[in-house]
Amino acid sequence: MRSPVASPPPNGLMVYVTVASPSYGFLTRPRIILVPTSSPYPPEVIPTIRVVAMPTDTNPAGDVFGGWLVSQMDLAAGTAAAFRAKGRCVTVAIDSFIFHEPVAVGDEVSIYTKITQTGSSSIIVHVETWRRARNTNERRRVTQGKFTFVALDENRKPRRLPPEAGFDTITD
Repeated sequence: MRSPVASPPPNGLMVYVTVASPSYGFLTRPRIILVPTSSPYPPEVIPTIRVVAMPTDTNPAGDVFGGWLVSQMDLAAGTAAAFRAKGRCVTVAIDSFIFHEPVAVGDEVSIYTKITQTGSSSIIVHVETWRRARNTNERRRVTQGKFTFVALDENRKPRRLPPEAGFDTITD
């Protein structure tokens, strides 16, 4: 599990401390991760998932339901984690999830993933969701979060990640 420190450093980075979790074989010693907290532009990579928000995805207020966004982000993060693990993974934690602004029906939703850390069986994926209002080029970040996955074997038990040698990342 990870938790942010009380206040982010002034240089625009958020600090996370990763601690051990013996039940899922997370990292064996605490580590510090520095992650950018803001950027005015979406990442310059192809999104892991891109979808248009539809009327069936709204909450009673008429905005896209936050749970739908979390679901889409989990799908994208799971895609990146399974690619790195070369097999099945399970979501074990969602940390530091932030909703920056609502998404409207018709917005194009692009979800970007980046693997920020791996342990013996765990993978931490930073996920950002950006929206583009229909018929415009304006893009705005709407959510971001950290998703932790554990690679599983055929018996649904944690397994070691394969070596990174020759691993070709899909996100940069």
